[in-house]
Amino acid sequence: MTASYNHYFFVGIAGTGMSAIAQYLRGTGKKVSGSDRLFNQDNKMLIQEQFEQMGIACHFQDASGISADVDVVVVSTAIEESNVEYQAALQRGIPIMKRSELLAAISASMRTIAVGGTSGKSTTTSMVFHILDKCGFSPSLMTGAGLTALQKKGLPGNAFVGESDWLVIESDESDGSIVNYLPEIGLLLNIDRDHKEFDELIALFETFKRNTSGRFIVNANHPVAQKLSANSTHDFGIEDGVGFVARDFVQEGYEIRFTLNGVPFQVPVIGHHNMENCAAAVAAAVTVGVTIEQAAIAMQSFEGIYRRTQLVGKKRDICVIDDFAHNPAEVAAAIEACHRVGRRVFAWFQPHGFGPLRFMHEELGERVADTLTGEDLFLLSDVYYAGGTVNMDISPVVVSDAIVAKQKNALFIPDRNEIVPYLNQNAQPGDVVLLMGARDITLSDFAAFVLNNL
Repeated sequence: MTASYNHYFFVGIAGTGMSAIAQYLRGTGKKVSGSDRLFNQDNKMLIQEQFEQMGIACHFQDASGISADVDVVVVSTAIEESNVEYQAALQRGIPIMKRSELLAAISASMRTIAVGGTSGKSTTTSMVFHILDKCGFSPSLMTGAGLTALQKKGLPGNAFVGESDWLVIESDESDGSIVNYLPEIGLLLNIDRDHKEFDELIALFETFKRNTSGRFIVNANHPVAQKLSANSTHDFGIEDGVGFVARDFVQEGYEIRFTLNGVPFQVPVIGHHNMENCAAAVAAAVTVGVTIEQAAIAMQSFEGIYRRTQLVGKKRDICVIDDFAHNPAEVAAAIEACHRVGRRVFAWFQPHGFGPLRFMHEELGERVADTLTGEDLFLLSDVYYAGGTVNMDISPVVVSDAIVAKQKNALFIPDRNEIVPYLNQNAQPGDVVLLMGARDITLSDFAAFVLNNL
């Protein structure tokens, strides 16, 4: 499907999923251009400048880039048929392809390792890539968050073109596109209620399993995911009876240590969940041909990824950590990880949509209340609104009220800019400020703002 096209135009190219494919195709020699409603020729975004340095032409989303030499227009599920560029492609007779279809076509032509699950996909995908890259396998990558090591080279960091036929991808269940992939190795990290109800999620992951032509590797200690195990000798977990057993977890500062099948690991990240992510990555790497000992050496230099318990900095001996957590399991895991960094956690959360808040608010309140210590504080601000027609009949206050009802500390502060003066009055040396949320591209700038104004 991809071989017949030379010039790809991406509508909404700055989005993480779209940008990864765009970079990959450009790296293989294809002509790539795209648009985004956030692009501005006078005040360019960083990713816009990075694209242009790669030779990817950037346009405002006004159909000015839909030229006669465009072979195919790529859209995500967020792009409606009424979009001006969608209509321009139809009028010009240019084929329109869904992002998920394109990624599936690319992955079908490679030896693909696909990472699935409701939490930890980006981190685990990056860990698999890092291990294979350090061990000489020269893999390609398409994922949902930038690797710090690649960002240091001036790249967005969520895509890379290697020299081998191995490709590591993050496979998304939220839009159902995970069923389109035909990986050689499939990883299933977990199945928690997020975006969809359990029955629908399980059906998607069952198809993902059926579509995996080689080895399907599962977190055997996750109560739902383990039901899809194909062969426990290749699974990972924290209990005996699986192929890759992680135990002896210790976190000191911003580093974790553990053993995997008796081999010591030392990784510069935080959180028990990252021990499990690492075990999954190693299980996949060993399937490719890496030894556990080689993987352990490789993971010592893993630099983490963008907005995944990412240390923004420290000021007045207060750590500021930025995280993409947006579902109850992820929020709880991020808070738990920060408990080992400081004495008290100020956890701030911005819900990423009214629909998601309505879907998960009860479970979010329960999971957070169970995770907070008596001294921690959970802060919420107004829901992130991305535009469009949406039912706004729910407020984050339902979450803070539920947490308070369980005798834990929570507070709704609608304007997120008011968080900084609150923290200045209440945060003390030794505390951790954890900032969480998804979709809103200004969140990393907000984390820097919080740090600079403490």
